[in-house]
Amino acid sequence: MPKIELLKGTLDMLILRTLTGGSMHGYAVALRIREVTEDTLQIEEGSLYPALHRMERRGWVRSRWGASEKNRRAKYYSLTKSGRLALQKEKKGWALLCEAIGQVLEKA
Repeated sequence: MPKIELLKGTLDMLILRTLTGGSMHGYAVALRIREVTEDTLQIEEGSLYPALHRMERRGWVRSRWGASEKNRRAKYYSLTKSGRLALQKEKKGWALLCEAIGQVLEKA
């Protein structure tokens, strides 16, 4: 399968949406995105953790240390109210972008 490049800001939206299901550690977020997209999107650690840290600085997610399913120390991320608002905004923007691209694909 060819490698798919995400548009700028898309990764943040995917992470925020994934965290609406509850608190997760970073690796679980990546696995969930991979699972939901049936292996189409595979988020690399080099992209995932900088995005989580950036969103934490923006106040969109908060983190806490806990134990993973394998009893290892892991940082768990959860969505904040600000993060939920950012997700709504990103989803609206994404819908407009998809509509515009669809128009070009159909009419150009």
